[in-house]
Order: sequence, then structure tokens, then C-alpha cells
Amino acid sequence: MEAPVVKSTTHETKSVACDLKAVEADGSFSGYASRFNVVDLGRDLVLPGAFAESVSRRGARGIKMLFQHDPAEPLGVWLEVREDAHGLFARGRILPEVERGREVLALMRAGAIDGLSIGFRAVEGRTDPKSGVRKLSRIDLWEISVVTFPMLPEARVSAVKNESALHLAAAIRRAAQAFTR
Repeated sequence: MEAPVVKSTTHETKSVACDLKAVEADGSFSGYASRFNVVDLGRDLVLPGAFAESVSRRGARGIKMLFQHDPAEPLGVWLEVREDAHGLFARGRILPEVERGREVLALMRAGAIDGLSIGFRAVEGRTDPKSGVRKLSRIDLWEISVVTFPMLPEARVSAVKNESALHLAAAIRRAAQAFTR
């Protein structure tokens, strides 16, 4: 017996592998908002190509960057959102001009917040009756949030630059420039 096709009209959220790269001085960072072929704690598995139609239609600027999936807490803008062999890659910039943006940047640099999560509508998928795993083949992506608790607990930030490291890097650049003159 074949499992029914999933077609949802509700907004869902899914916190998965974030693997955020270093947060730059201007608030830029990148990471994976979703990973392909990995069963998360919610028993969902996203298949390659699931985001392609939605990302193509919306573009990076049409996908909102939120804090903890709260539509009243926009943080910045996504500059690039694309699928690759690993999953849904996102590169964005948190706006330090926004109060919540400054707070989130400080928390990310301290390692207190280190996850990404997607807000979406399941367009198409099937639930395996034996395993209970829902395999999502088409997803309408609405937003990607910076979150405290990603769905894959082992997925954490790999490196975050703190202010002292930024000052040290700037001093090294200035010294190198002076030396090459």
C-alpha cells in the first residue's frame, strides 16, 4: 500500500543543520538552512530539488530572514539562497542598524545562538508507513530564521568572529599595509 501524498496548507517550521560560517563585521554570514537526505527530529527528510521551484520563483529577497520564526522580528536580508549537493545554502546579512539585529549578532558571536530553521509549506511528499518518515519532495519556502535550537542537535556554528578577533584582524591588515609601502 502506497502512502498518501502530503499536501499541506499550513505553515510549518523545520530547524536543521545550520553550519554557519563566521559572522563578518557587517553582519554577513552563511550556512545551510536544510540538509538533504537527513532524517531530523521531526521525522522529516528533505529530498534534493525540493526547494528549487520556490527559490526560483521567490528569489533570495523574497525569502524573509526572521528571528525564531517571528514575523514581527525581521533581522536582515538573504543575499543568496540556493540548493547544492548538500542542501539549502543561504548567505545573508543581519542588519546591525536594527536593535534586534545587534542583539542577535552579539549572541551569535558569543555562541549562544547557532542554528538556522526554515518556515515552509509542504507542497508534496510521502510518509513511509513503516518508518513514519515524511519524505518531502516539494517545499514552498517562506522564510529562514536564526534560531536557538536547530532540529539536528549536532548541527552547530563552526566559527564566529568576536569583536576582539575583528580588531586584531584589522590591526594585522594595517600593519601589513604599512609594511608593504
